[in-house]
Amino acid sequence: ALEALGTPEGPILRWKNLILQLKAKALIKIADADAGEEAIKALEQIVDASSDPVVLAIRGQAYLNKGLMDQASKISQELLLSHPERAESHALEGFIHYSQKNYEQAERSFLNAIERKAETAEYHQYLGLTYWFMSDETKKDKGKALTQFLKAAKLDSYLGSVFRYLGNYYRDIAGDKSRARGCYKKAFELDGTDEESGTAAVDLSVELGDVDTALSILNEVTENASTGTAKWAWLHRGLYYLRTGQPSQAVADLQAALRADPKDSNCWESLGEAYLSRGSYSTALKSFRKASELNPGLVYSIYRAAAVEQILGKYENAIATYQQILKKTEDYVPALKGLGECYLMLARSALDNYLDRKAVDYIEQALEFFTRATKHRPDVSCLWKLLGDTCTSVHVISPAKVNVQVLGSLLGKNAGKQMLEKSELLGLGGRCYGRALKLMPLPSIWCDLGINYYRQAEHLTAVGTDMNEISELLEKSLQCLKKAVRLDSKNHLYWNALGVVASCSAIGNYALAQHSFIKSVQAEQINVVAWTNLGVLYLATGNIEQAHEAFKVAQSLEPSYLLCWIGQALIAETVGSYDTMDLFRHTTELSMHTEGAKGYAHWVCSTLQDKSNRNTELYLYNIVQMNAIPAAHVVLSKYTERNPDDASAFTMLGYLNEYLHLKRQAADAYERAASLLKNSEDTEKYNTAMQNYGRSLCALGQCDKAIEVYTSTPLTEFDGIVGIALAYFKKGLLQESIKAYEKALSVAESEQDKAHILTALAIIEYKQNKVDAAKTLLFKCSLKEPSTESLKALCTLGLVKQDATLATAALKELLKHEKGDDRIYERCLIASAVYALQGRNVGVQREVSKAIHSNPDNPALWSLLSRLVPLYASQKAKGGTVAGNVAHVLDVNHGKVLLLNIAVNQLAAGCHMLEDEKNNPLKNIQKAIHLCPDNPAAWAVLMAACHAENTIVCLNNTQPKRTGLEMTLLSTVSAKTGENNLPHNYIRTLEDWCLCQAITSLEESGKLSEAEALCTKGLKSCPEHPALFLLLRQVQCRQLLQSHKELPDTILEELRKTVMTSSTSVAAWQWLAKVYQSQRMMVGAEMCYRKSLQLASQQGSWNGKLSSLLRLAMLALEICMANVSNEHWPSLVQEATTEALKLSSCPLAALLQALLQYNRKMGARETRRMLERVVYQPGNPETIVSVARWYLLQHLYAKDDYELIDVLIENAKANGDVRALELNEKLSGSA
Repeated sequence: ALEALGTPEGPILRWKNLILQLKAKALIKIADADAGEEAIKALEQIVDASSDPVVLAIRGQAYLNKGLMDQASKISQELLLSHPERAESHALEGFIHYSQKNYEQAERSFLNAIERKAETAEYHQYLGLTYWFMSDETKKDKGKALTQFLKAAKLDSYLGSVFRYLGNYYRDIAGDKSRARGCYKKAFELDGTDEESGTAAVDLSVELGDVDTALSILNEVTENASTGTAKWAWLHRGLYYLRTGQPSQAVADLQAALRADPKDSNCWESLGEAYLSRGSYSTALKSFRKASELNPGLVYSIYRAAAVEQILGKYENAIATYQQILKKTEDYVPALKGLGECYLMLARSALDNYLDRKAVDYIEQALEFFTRATKHRPDVSCLWKLLGDTCTSVHVISPAKVNVQVLGSLLGKNAGKQMLEKSELLGLGGRCYGRALKLMPLPSIWCDLGINYYRQAEHLTAVGTDMNEISELLEKSLQCLKKAVRLDSKNHLYWNALGVVASCSAIGNYALAQHSFIKSVQAEQINVVAWTNLGVLYLATGNIEQAHEAFKVAQSLEPSYLLCWIGQALIAETVGSYDTMDLFRHTTELSMHTEGAKGYAHWVCSTLQDKSNRNTELYLYNIVQMNAIPAAHVVLSKYTERNPDDASAFTMLGYLNEYLHLKRQAADAYERAASLLKNSEDTEKYNTAMQNYGRSLCALGQCDKAIEVYTSTPLTEFDGIVGIALAYFKKGLLQESIKAYEKALSVAESEQDKAHILTALAIIEYKQNKVDAAKTLLFKCSLKEPSTESLKALCTLGLVKQDATLATAALKELLKHEKGDDRIYERCLIASAVYALQGRNVGVQREVSKAIHSNPDNPALWSLLSRLVPLYASQKAKGGTVAGNVAHVLDVNHGKVLLLNIAVNQLAAGCHMLEDEKNNPLKNIQKAIHLCPDNPAAWAVLMAACHAENTIVCLNNTQPKRTGLEMTLLSTVSAKTGENNLPHNYIRTLEDWCLCQAITSLEESGKLSEAEALCTKGLKSCPEHPALFLLLRQVQCRQLLQSHKELPDTILEELRKTVMTSSTSVAAWQWLAKVYQSQRMMVGAEMCYRKSLQLASQQGSWNGKLSSLLRLAMLALEICMANVSNEHWPSLVQEATTEALKLSSCPLAALLQALLQYNRKMGARETRRMLERVVYQPGNPETIVSVARWYLLQHLYAKDDYELIDVLIENAKANGDVRALELNEKLSGSA
């Protein structure tokens, strides 16, 4: 309008002033500081504004809106002085007093203004507001606030705020909701931004049942609202949808409300409720957490977050959240109830997993929180019901484990806690159900009470209480369940419970039970529990076919329901079906149940006891493929945890433990079985249990206790006599053992048992050094009906006595009688030992390889191969490493032994850390020691690995990292051999080897005095030790050789005599050859190397032969390089290297041949070809390649072949060959 006026002159100026005045009034209506500022600017544009009282009054109002009270007061005072007759002057004074809450002065001012201008609606409105806020009396007085509001509305029907306050009056004072709604609706129609009026109109419409009107208001607002506005409308419509069960629409509207105000905690809480109603639990949880973050005081949001976590099964998180609430509000009953429910659910989960002790702890905590809740709200029925549920949940737990502390208030006592046993806790549960029934007599609680009475009777029956009390409890149970059925005859659960109680043996009302189960099925068609119970009823009454049909229906309804499968397994067992064991196994796979667990364990033990079925398909499937022994052991362990008084179960558990080599656990199980049978009338079972216990003690090495247990029973049966005989033998009481075995021989019925006893007697004779008597007894066994055990013993006797003929003959017989894969490892081990005795080293390795070919999944055979390869086929050490790795993959449990074997093979193959940082002998033996630090052999191998690594770094001209460990490792091996019960010969051999290794390491690291001192110390304890004496001479000689002086003939003769004392040592002759070589006695050195080669060939030592040939070739080459004109030495190099290459594709032998060719014809093409073969052959050690590269470079420069020189230099750079690069610089400079 202002823009349309153009230049303000004459009448147009008056219009402009009027428009600016109206604009200012409109801005003042907005009532905020920014609008007030804009209003002042508009008024400043009015010409002669300072002389117009109306404009001044408007300016005062603008200052008041802006919060500038002093300027507003100043204008008011000026107007009252200059224009006291004007209504505007008094109105401005009224506005100022009203804003300062001086309502009495404001009343006078507004009355004065109305007196001067009664037709102004705004004055009546503000006078009404003054009365509204002045006091309750003026608010309720119809003649005051209401009258003024009505006058204002009459004068200006477009004044929306007046209608809002009229609505407030009719709603809050008059109680006329209908009229109030009309006023609010009118106010909202006049001012669409008036959220208060719109909200009130919607709320009153809902209260009055006019939902359509409310929705129409909300729909109109939301349709016209832009994003991020009209929060109140979205929120109200969202809450409406939530109340009316439309959660998806509620979620959409509440999200729109949050876009308008994302920090409204109440809105987030409502959104959480909407998500929860929709089933979006995770999103609901996030919403409740957001609400509690925005407003930590919102206890309800925290509670709902915990409740959602509880629904999601996150009980630990829910408990923490509930505890957070209780820290703020100790008596918040919903949180106490939630905590109790969480602990109850945890207890049920623990019971399902047979963790009974943990379940008892959870039950105790659940009872505490439920009791605290009932303290504050004893009138809530569900709390008492939950208490009853918690108490009754202990019915499956053994009485010995149930000792629960309960708050005294629950037992009618003032303070403290009291310990309750199982019977008392079950009784308390019944009383809690009774209290719940008084508050709310629901049929479900009658059912729970009936089940509780049944559980009490069940417990009293198990502990053997008076039958009158049991009958009384069962009668109560029956009456409660009948009451539940009468109250709700359509509930299948009540009928099912009634059937279970009616069918128990103490009542035996099978007709009622059958009727109840059928009624349960009729009430709920998909009722697997009732069908299963009906099947059990038919099975108990001998109706097998009907039982089978009932179980079959149950299986069709729910194939994963455990109990119907147990029923089918029991039927199969009754009729003698082959599927029985498979059915019981299936029950253990579905879930854990005592009946299924014991049934499966029984069938596994029965199958294992039948020794004749080992090679049948049924045995292989049921026991081997199905991993039956560990599976049965697991479920039976859980069974015995819950049923600690079942002697037969403990006997089976002991039997399974024996099969799993769990000796201590087997002894504990047998001891428990014996203690349970001690006072029973069945003495035969008790004696058997004691003999089982004695056998397990003997296996543990507790021979004294085993003998005591055996002698406490009448030893008339074969097994008992043999058991005590073995205990005597292990104790070292050989004569008593012989007498017992002879007694067993007299009662033995089968020839096989007699053969076993004769074998045992032979072993005792051998223990007494009566070798001939032992042989006689073993031959006696083999003449009648030879057992594999007697043949193994005979073969072992031949091995021990180094009698190859006896061992070979026994092995031949053994292989005739024992075939198949049952004891392949033992046969393979004995056969390998016999081949080793015969000197057939290749046969040792081939025997095991052949067995592995037939049984590739046998980890023991792979492990045996990795053990034997370094001893008898060291040239195949890499294959031994692979065998060890395969065994480790197949059986991780034997890692400590396998890692040791792998490390030894890697050492034999020459592997080291520079070659592979992660997989090398040192790393693997360290792992083995971590797994088994008490194995002295592992520490010995660690010593060898450290020595090998130090040797490698010396070859590479770097400093060794692992020095000074020799004495530490030596003392560790000595300590470990002392701690372990190992054979004396083994300990002596191991300690001697470690001592020699430590001396060698000290010598090579230059610590000659320490090495000599260690030699001297060793010779003092063992003067006749040729290896130590030789080492001493080597250490002493090293000092002389380092002086580079010629050794006297006497010293050389002394050294030769020392080597002669160790004449079978390949290394000794090689060392003497080195001494001769240092003294330029080349022929003597050659003879020594030939002697070492001869010994290595006789001993079948591949390493010895190869090293002797290479040393012999290097000796001859050294003489050739000195240009000695004698054809013997070049031919010796050629001969030795050729033989070495026959043994192995040895790169050193190839290098020596190339160097011989270089020495003969440096510029020949064959020289280049032979050197290039060494340099460019992949996999050759860099130390060897570097030498070949050095000579090849000289050859190429001699031939001026720069193209090949460039290729060789690139190869040297790639491999970091500094020597070759330096030589290249020199040769290129001279060229």
